[in-house]
Amino acid sequence: MSVDILMPALSPTMEEGTLSKWLVKEGDKVESGDLIAEIETDKATMEVEAIEDGIIGKILVSEGQEYIKVNSPIAILLSEGENLSENAIFTDSNKELKQEVQKDKENVVQINDIKNNDEISKSISVNTTKSYFKPDKLERIFVSPLAKRIAKQRDIPLSSIKGSGPHGRILKIDVDNFDIKKIEYPSLNNLESNNFKIVKNSAMRKTIAERLVKSKNEAPHFYLSLDCNIDELLKVRKTLNSKSNDEYKISVNDMIIKASGATLLKVPKANASWENENTKFFNNTDISVAVAIEGGLITPIVKNVQSKGLLEISNDMKNLSSKAKDGKLQPDEYIGGSFSISNLGMYGIKEFSAVINPPQGCILAVGSGEKRPIVINNEISIATIMTVTLSCDHRVVDGAVGAEFLSEFKNLIENPSLLLL
Repeated sequence: MSVDILMPALSPTMEEGTLSKWLVKEGDKVESGDLIAEIETDKATMEVEAIEDGIIGKILVSEGQEYIKVNSPIAILLSEGENLSENAIFTDSNKELKQEVQKDKENVVQINDIKNNDEISKSISVNTTKSYFKPDKLERIFVSPLAKRIAKQRDIPLSSIKGSGPHGRILKIDVDNFDIKKIEYPSLNNLESNNFKIVKNSAMRKTIAERLVKSKNEAPHFYLSLDCNIDELLKVRKTLNSKSNDEYKISVNDMIIKASGATLLKVPKANASWENENTKFFNNTDISVAVAIEGGLITPIVKNVQSKGLLEISNDMKNLSSKAKDGKLQPDEYIGGSFSISNLGMYGIKEFSAVINPPQGCILAVGSGEKRPIVINNEISIATIMTVTLSCDHRVVDGAVGAEFLSEFKNLIENPSLLLL
């Protein structure tokens, strides 16, 4: 008996995805656990396994197709010796498509024995009052209402789609399988200047845009900035790395993560998220760290920072960053977190304000460490100063709580030996 292979939900928030690549072809024999496809979600590309033994009878979704809803069929798996029939394609998940084709069959024009052109008008009979044979409207495009609505939502010109239904009627499956890259935009070709190119937004880019707009529209941001003298921290880091025998390398960012976790334990009101009816206060310090990847960014989570040393944090970050750049992060490695850090110091950025990662209540933006003149004991001296800016959701964190967090964070950064307590 044939079985539908469905678009899997690869994360709790996933509603649709893109089929990046098929790892099998029609007629291939697969066993349970074999990799059959690569699915691109809003955060990563993940491999999908076959859940049963069988033969790939029909691939319903082409490579590169986007907006595939979770639990919609992407292929049909046949049992050994089973043949693919028209009825096999129209499973319960495809009833809508079957209804469209059935409707087309009812409206098809019946042309009986046509002997010559003079007899055409006499030999045509129409089963319904709606005839598709209208010489004065040869340019008419036949399309099902559902396919027309979907094409309009996706800004796909119907004239660009080749219909697979009776008499070239465009069905929903034709719209779903249409490669939007094939659309020609004459207005763009006629522009006098071609000093630009159009790049289609990826699922990740669209998700980032949606979440950032949602955050800025819904979360009342306010920002607190503070300068930290990191000379002592740099000395400690240098001492630690000098003892490593090249087995590890602690970064400033690792120490910032550790200091943030320790600060959240001392200021637990900042370790919270907004949930409309409730405010959630976290016991653990699971810190999301922004990592730039091809096409956007992602925030893998260093979990239970409060119980980890610098070496373990450093190893976690190296592993998570590598998996993020390879698109191999699992959902539980980037979904969640209680607090975020975005560090642009390595790019020479002095200071900036980050957008909150909803539903979290805070994100810490870290600038570069640079030599600046400061006053110590009424004397001017040179120190390495790092500016940090805390973005707070005022629904969750009040100004006094944000100020307390930064004050405690500064104390730990400027006295890194306290991180050992």
